[in-house]
Amino acid sequence: MLRTTLGKFRTIAFLEGCSFILFGITMPLKYMMGMPKPNYFVGMTHGVLFISYVLLLALVKIQYKWSLKKTALAFIASLIPFGTFYADKKLFREQEN
Repeated sequence: MLRTTLGKFRTIAFLEGCSFILFGITMPLKYMMGMPKPNYFVGMTHGVLFISYVLLLALVKIQYKWSLKKTALAFIASLIPFGTFYADKKLFREQEN
């Protein structure tokens, strides 16, 4: 899976989706329970994964000649909780061989 650009993108998409969910868990820890450390680490990790996602999305768009619509949907998926998991099933798998 990590041999192709699309495979790397799918892996980062999965990790980014997981970090987004963890970020949603650590936010209440920070603001309701006064525990900022978990949020700091998960937030930093999520930020790095999000930037990696966007950069790999640009590479995948160029290499696989994705349409602007498909690229936009992939980007929007990264902004919605569980969006990258859904996009992996509907958008990313079709070209992976």
